[in-house]
Amino acid sequence: MAEVVPFKGVRYNPALIPDMAAVVAPPYDVISPKEQEGFYQSHPNNVIRLILGKHQAGDNAADNVHVRSGSDFHSWLAQNVLMRDSVAAFYLTAVDFTSYGQSYTRYGIIGRVRLEPFDKGIILPHERTFSKVKSERLLLMKACHANFSPIFGLFSGGTDLVKQMQEIAATQLPVMDLIDSKGHRQRMWCVTEKHVVSRLTAFFESERIYIADGHHRYETALNYREWVKESDPAFASDHPANFIMMSLSSMADPGMIILPAHRLLKSVPPRAKAEFQQKMQDYFEITTVATDKGVDEAVGLFTQTLESLANKHAIGLFSREPSVLQVMVLKEGIMARLFKDQIPPALQDLDVTILTHVIMMALMGFDQETLDDQTKIIYRTAIHEAFQSIEEGEADMAFILNPTKIEQVQRVAEHGLIMPRKSTYFYPKVISGLVFNLLR
Repeated sequence: MAEVVPFKGVRYNPALIPDMAAVVAPPYDVISPKEQEGFYQSHPNNVIRLILGKHQAGDNAADNVHVRSGSDFHSWLAQNVLMRDSVAAFYLTAVDFTSYGQSYTRYGIIGRVRLEPFDKGIILPHERTFSKVKSERLLLMKACHANFSPIFGLFSGGTDLVKQMQEIAATQLPVMDLIDSKGHRQRMWCVTEKHVVSRLTAFFESERIYIADGHHRYETALNYREWVKESDPAFASDHPANFIMMSLSSMADPGMIILPAHRLLKSVPPRAKAEFQQKMQDYFEITTVATDKGVDEAVGLFTQTLESLANKHAIGLFSREPSVLQVMVLKEGIMARLFKDQIPPALQDLDVTILTHVIMMALMGFDQETLDDQTKIIYRTAIHEAFQSIEEGEADMAFILNPTKIEQVQRVAEHGLIMPRKSTYFYPKVISGLVFNLLR
């Protein structure tokens, strides 16, 4: 199904950039303003200047954040800060990280993937996108004509392929080996052996690809391709704009970790909290966690209770004034009764759907505009960070989720459905700056 091919990647020149850790960064959409400034200060050639440049007073059509990114990129190419490989390759990556005290390694293959519309069922999304974000990304692509950050794609199975990745990593020296700003070890190898390249290309010919992260960038690439097609009379099926750079990992990889995106609500009036406490008893079985023995013990018991009920649609609640620490388990038949003909079964099965449609919309009266308003809802992936935000008054209520399962992501995508916003947080994110892909 999917066409995945090697490419001549553009990489930082180690002769001029001896410390590669100084020039990489996470994807643009998870970088805070403070982190953005830190990456700016870390090195004048940090990838942040390409993926998330600074807006300036007086920006106009001729001089703006996207134009400056394009100017920097082409200047770095001219100065050999960036150099294009002479041989097409797949780029094998390995990221070593810890999650909840356990160590993992996740492998990926970076290649060029032929763009396909979602309705063909070859590349499958699972999240909704926003037009404003895509229009911004399109301006960047028009200015730079390159992919700077790989889309994070998944494929099912591939256990033997993962083993082969592990063997390469164990027997060959990487072309890049660094510790990133999150403390993760990032390694990369150039895979050019013809028999390995042929095997990889053939493997993906029978695979679907599920987008884990990068929905906006993928849809932007589709729009960019149409823009190039309209302006280039010589446009053909082998034009680079027909492809996008992806990092592809197996769903069976032991390092495939999904974190939850806990929802924190800001500016919730005391009356609304009290009304919710009354209403939710008709929909949920409630377990209250005692807090009289100290916060640490209470959080530990709360976490254990939530995890033990992961297969029963359990959602945690923490709030202050009044202080509430509860685990709510949805009563049998509620989703079918409320949403039988409105929400498909694959989506009804998601905790995040229950949180969105039962708690936020049915019980708290949120509409879609409120759900999309990031001034009213903020997200945290760690329970302790969510609790800290409530304790410090940053938010009033925190709804704590168990992680979405990988098979749920696959099921939703295969049914052509879209999950609620921020249903998954694949961890860690695929880093930017290891290799770039030219689009012309």
